[in-house]
Amino acid sequence: MAEITASLVKELREKTGAGMLDCKKALTEAAGDMENAIDWLRKKGLSAAAKKAGRTASQGLVAATAKDGKGVVIEVNSETDFVARNDDFQAFVDEAMQVALEENGDIEAVKNHKVGDKNISEKLTDLVAKIGENLSLRRSAALKVNKGAVVSYVHGSVAPGKGKIGVLVALESDAPADKLETLGKQIAMHVAATNPMSLDISGVDAHELEREKSIISEQAKASGKPEAIIEKMVEGRLRKFYEEVVLLEQAFVMDPDKKVKDAVADFAKELGSDVKVTGFVRFGLGEGIEKEETDFAAEVAAQLNK
Repeated sequence: MAEITASLVKELREKTGAGMLDCKKALTEAAGDMENAIDWLRKKGLSAAAKKAGRTASQGLVAATAKDGKGVVIEVNSETDFVARNDDFQAFVDEAMQVALEENGDIEAVKNHKVGDKNISEKLTDLVAKIGENLSLRRSAALKVNKGAVVSYVHGSVAPGKGKIGVLVALESDAPADKLETLGKQIAMHVAATNPMSLDISGVDAHELEREKSIISEQAKASGKPEAIIEKMVEGRLRKFYEEVVLLEQAFVMDPDKKVKDAVADFAKELGSDVKVTGFVRFGLGEGIEKEETDFAAEVAAQLNK
């Protein structure tokens, strides 16, 4: 009998998509023979996940939660939006979210975290076989404050704490956490609606800033105005750019006459305590995933012509 090494288990897992423990058992049953181990998994229905792995998963759920100055947001994808309402899928999302809270949003640590006799990745593989769709634990992130509150918000909710957009907002303050919840929730809703690029001006991506400056400068020069006027035009348009993409510079959705930073300052005065927004995270379901375009008419025609 061939030695059941970790590399052999890894190879079988990559070929079949089955869980690590199932792969080890299959190799043991097959006396280390790879092909027989694959057959063993297929007979048990445990290699079904491999057949789904190539299919695009851009639906699913984003989930967010926060407590005791710490919050986490995760995204778990499926192929169709029907799965988002599946009880087993939702239970897995809840379990993965609680693990993400323990692991400070480290996605690899979440995947390798054991719950019972299986880790989260293995549990997801089992769920793929059960549901019959490609599923993916795509990403997670966490925010934490030493004093203050982290507030979570989910937009397009399918179930409590789970929906289409998940947001975390971190507020540092000596004020009681429950007092900060109102402002935190409002800012989180604002973030869900406006999808800002950065928290403050200093956080704007350098490449994006240079790109915008180049465009603004070319537009200003095309006006044919004197250099001194062009400089003022560039300054004004750059300021407008910041007001569009920087959270603290944006007009507050709840009160458009104020910028977000002014609303925070006013709230701090009411509380009688300094309040500082130290971070935010926004996950939009499926953003950045290249979705497959399916021509159903062509598919039907192809079937009829067979």
